Amino acid sequence: MGIQRFFSKNQYKNLFLLVWFLLCLIQAGFTELMDDEAYYWVYARHLSWGYFDHPPMVAVLIKLGYALFHNEFGVRIGMVILNLSTIIITDKLIPRKDNRLFYLLLLAMGAMQVGGMLAVPDVPLIFFAALYFYIYRAFLEQQSWRNTFLLALSMALMFYSKYHGVLLVGFTVLSNLNLLRVFKFYVAVIITTILFFPHLYWQYAHNFPSLQYHLIERNASVYQFNFTIEYILGQILLFGPLAGWLVLYYAFVCPIQSAFERALKFCTIGVLVFFLISTFKGRVEANWTVMLFTPVLVLAHQSVRRKRSIRRSLKVIQYLAPATLVVVIIARVYLIWNFMPGVDIRPEIHDNREWAKTLQDHAGGRPVVFLNSYQMPSKYMFYSDHGLGYSINSRYSRRSQYNYWETEKQLWGKQVEITYDTENIPVTDSFNTPKGLVKFHLQDPYYSYSLIQFIPAMREVKVKPNTTMGFLLQVDNGYHEAVPVDTANEAVVGYAMTQKDIEFPAVKTALTISKAIERRIVRIEVQMPDKPGTYQLKFCVFAGVLPPTHNSQTIKVIVR
Repeated sequence: MGIQRFFSKNQYKNLFLLVWFLLCLIQAGFTELMDDEAYYWVYARHLSWGYFDHPPMVAVLIKLGYALFHNEFGVRIGMVILNLSTIIITDKLIPRKDNRLFYLLLLAMGAMQVGGMLAVPDVPLIFFAALYFYIYRAFLEQQSWRNTFLLALSMALMFYSKYHGVLLVGFTVLSNLNLLRVFKFYVAVIITTILFFPHLYWQYAHNFPSLQYHLIERNASVYQFNFTIEYILGQILLFGPLAGWLVLYYAFVCPIQSAFERALKFCTIGVLVFFLISTFKGRVEANWTVMLFTPVLVLAHQSVRRKRSIRRSLKVIQYLAPATLVVVIIARVYLIWNFMPGVDIRPEIHDNREWAKTLQDHAGGRPVVFLNSYQMPSKYMFYSDHGLGYSINSRYSRRSQYNYWETEKQLWGKQVEITYDTENIPVTDSFNTPKGLVKFHLQDPYYSYSLIQFIPAMREVKVKPNTTMGFLLQVDNGYHEAVPVDTANEAVVGYAMTQKDIEFPAVKTALTISKAIERRIVRIEVQMPDKPGTYQLKFCVFAGVLPPTHNSQTIKVIVR
């Protein structure tokens, strides 16, 4: 009787959710990992209160799922559950629901269908954002101690998912300044801070690497108009490959009838405008606004119900939603089965097992070091048979969590294969894989020092052209022990400069890495460029055949 009732006409919503859930489970189990998912899987092997790129929520969810299933399904099962839970919570946020309209809008927003199973920080962020809005509405209705604690918990969990969640809280306060008069709201903020403190301490203990990266290192040297255009087009595609423009329009024109809905609208417009302005500082990824899934869907739904002019145009969404579903089905099939070999549409999701096996067979038990890629060693370790991979960053590439793990110590003094694409390193051999040609250098013995950081006393200097300036550097030994060296060719300290897209040759000094660690504070003389302008200076380590590595934050040098 219960099963018959579940599938009866009045319960078609449950059938819809069941089909949605099953499709996500199938896709999660049969789709190979994307590059970033493999990277976050390595996160889960090194659980911590923080990581270079993100807070730890994604690692915790992967850890729990992978403990049950040692495959792609285990990596993603937690995300699939959160994806379904997000839809259920969003549905509960809509008063006087029109179920048919709700699911038309949901089908028109293809990102949640295709990407809702991916093991990335965006999925828990979307869920905890929906939970935050659900509890915030309850807090507006009744400022009980229970709702106060739950509000604090939802904010902390949102922050533990991705830093962007703080924007939702900020714009919520702007939408309702009376919150600043509510004692229990301050209590919620204090509890949130206490709950989030372990991550804040991790950031402090590691010199706030996430802030340094997201606020400084990701900034482009010059503004490019295509940053803004790409962002606008990306938002339209994110909220629906065919109907995103219409869904966003519905949300923007929704008549507001409560303080809660005002918060949804402030968050929607505020976040979109915030990242639009951010395009003047650098490229903004389209997925940075995914936390708006719930507010946009709720506002779009209410807009159609309340405005007759929009309701008359509902036929448009009735055509676009099924068309989007066709696009989504094609995308789902392609994620599982590469029916277009030779066409490079997200090639990272195909041929990973064969690529890793070929690489591991060639390595013959040796560790594999990848230059300037944190994704490839992660993919290699996931799909190989317990193969060891590591990532080394040259002076111009971005840092990653590999700059904080001590995996490197397992490689010291051993024979390793170094694979690379563009760096000028002697080629020992090359071989073909399903993902293309792999060039490698056989290094024996191998030494590198990613965890050695040079902390400058100054982050910005003004100098005259063609002069020499001394920089005081604190040497931070991230290994917390004496480091071995190649006695035949010991690594030395150096520096390198860039100006916009111009890379100047790196310069070696006579200071060896062992002497630098021993002294703890060193002085490096730097020859300044002979032409006025703004330059970026980094200190680095020269070890063996490796290019000079990324061993300091950027120092802004103004020559005039």
